[in-house]
Amino acid sequence: QVQLVESGGGLVQPGGSLRLSCASSGRTFSSYAMAWFRQAPGKEREFVAGISWTGSITSYADSLKGRFTISRDNAKNTVYLQMDSLKPEDTAEYYCAARLQGVRRTQYDYDYWGQGTHVTVSS
Repeated sequence: QVQLVESGGGLVQPGGSLRLSCASSGRTFSSYAMAWFRQAPGKEREFVAGISWTGSITSYADSLKGRFTISRDNAKNTVYLQMDSLKPEDTAEYYCAARLQGVRRTQYDYDYWGQGTHVTVSS
């Protein structure tokens, strides 16, 4: 079993930055590919970024490339999402997810989910 807890959300002005964290329990964190998804009100959950279990492979939603960076620290059982140049349309609930094997962009391929952390981008 893997339990995921997100943190780091909050209110930020347009153009600002936030770093989200997702801490995992369990001894096998390093075996899992991790991803961030987000869901805005009235919209479907969408893929944001993913990272392989070694951290050597990353994947991003095309629209977010260059502004968001995913990373992980297996010694700390934590995955991060650095978000820069934030826009009001980035406002959403952000979720981290885990799956064995490689990164996928579809939420249905992930086995474990956190409860989410909310990000609001507004002046």
